[in-house]
Amino acid sequence: MTRAPIQSRVLVVDDEPDLRTLYELTLLREGYIVDTAGDLQQAKVLLAEHAFDVLITDMRLPDGLGLSLITELQAARRTERCVVITAYGSAENAVEALKGGAFDYLTKPVELKQFRRVIASAVSSPTTAPFGSSQPSAKSARASSGALGQRALDKLVGESVCMRHIKERILKVATSMAPVLVTGESGTGKELVAYAIHANSHRAKGPWVAVNCSAIPEALLEAEFFGAKKGAYTGAQVDREGFFQAASGGTLFLDEIGDLPLAMQSKLLRAIQERRVRPLGSTQEDAVDVRIVSATHKNLAEDVQLGEFRQDLFYRLNVIDMVIAPLRERAEDLPVLCEALLSKIAEESGMAKPVMEADMLRHLANLPLAGNVRELENLLHRAVALGDGEVLQFDMPDTLPAIPLQLTPVHPVHASAVPEDLRLYLDELERDILNRVLQLSGFDRAEAAARLGLTLRQMRYRLARLNMDTLEQDDADDLPPATSARVPL
Repeated sequence: MTRAPIQSRVLVVDDEPDLRTLYELTLLREGYIVDTAGDLQQAKVLLAEHAFDVLITDMRLPDGLGLSLITELQAARRTERCVVITAYGSAENAVEALKGGAFDYLTKPVELKQFRRVIASAVSSPTTAPFGSSQPSAKSARASSGALGQRALDKLVGESVCMRHIKERILKVATSMAPVLVTGESGTGKELVAYAIHANSHRAKGPWVAVNCSAIPEALLEAEFFGAKKGAYTGAQVDREGFFQAASGGTLFLDEIGDLPLAMQSKLLRAIQERRVRPLGSTQEDAVDVRIVSATHKNLAEDVQLGEFRQDLFYRLNVIDMVIAPLRERAEDLPVLCEALLSKIAEESGMAKPVMEADMLRHLANLPLAGNVRELENLLHRAVALGDGEVLQFDMPDTLPAIPLQLTPVHPVHASAVPEDLRLYLDELERDILNRVLQLSGFDRAEAAARLGLTLRQMRYRLARLNMDTLEQDDADDLPPATSARVPL
């Protein structure tokens, strides 16, 4: 049993004497100094007399809401980490508590193992200014984050107003267990921001598990996320842990969360709310201890309105939102970004860092760079490869026009003619379109999907349905060339 430091002091506020005693005895056995209160008034008296490391409060008390204690502590700029206990299934209360500045929450009936783990996390969490405060305590947070956290922050290159705001916000939210939703265009560095949150948190020594939700076949989602027991499906030779179990004690990063199908969204919601998962083929649920950070390039609020994303899951993930500005909105960061990227490319290539001339920088500044930092890095890689080692060589037009999708007609049916087999005719039409778009995209399925307005998962489904999932670039010679005519649909 891990003993808490003698100076760690905890205040327990609950109106049920039996539960209050249970919590007190559990914490005393762990080595904490414990004070208890049965209502808000008693808690306020104790808070006025002592400073605590952790405040544990029930959401509903005889003389008010426990959440009001958190609000008053934040207004007074006190540093107690607050853990709120909510009734079973009270997802709205949990989200409200986390948004209000609570470190974490527990759901009744409280499991003592989870109770001890949450309190230990709260005690070990670095003390910073409250999340809702207007002035950050960046120095104290940075000092407590260690070298790992500082390196993660250093990878977020730029000193523009929006980048400074992102770094300050990272240091604030890192000390909480509240879920974070990172949004921004492709190539803006959403995963770097998510990792910086993990690296600056009390979970930095725990596992970091990053998952690309759009890259997992729908049939395997449940097993990948929650694990599977031996024999749960064909080929399951041994028990297998899922992402939630692998991330226990650390952070689970769900990239492209907007691509999850609705059926999986409901299962993910329950896992996040209850902090329990049931492996495929098991009758028992496993408790999990993970912090959720997710990211998407989509507008999930719009997807909720369209019925493509669950509203309850959106509110659960979006407790804290972080919006990453596109590169065009922080043009002042372009010079330092180029220097950092060139240093990285030179180090990877084992060569001296090339010099970025002022006219080259102006040339880059005039490009749309719709792919943001990722596109900038690709351009610099190309310039280094084409250069002579010391001088960069940019081989590109001044503007990069969008390439229109142009296809040739496929055996058009006369207005008076009706195909004998409509399904077969439509499948052939779809197969021909997919063939030609893949040719135009260099057999890059992600690019082909984007051209057709599909997700990568939808593209894979159509290719598999039409027995085209093994189509490779070598098959291009067998296909007729794409022309400039459009298919009449």
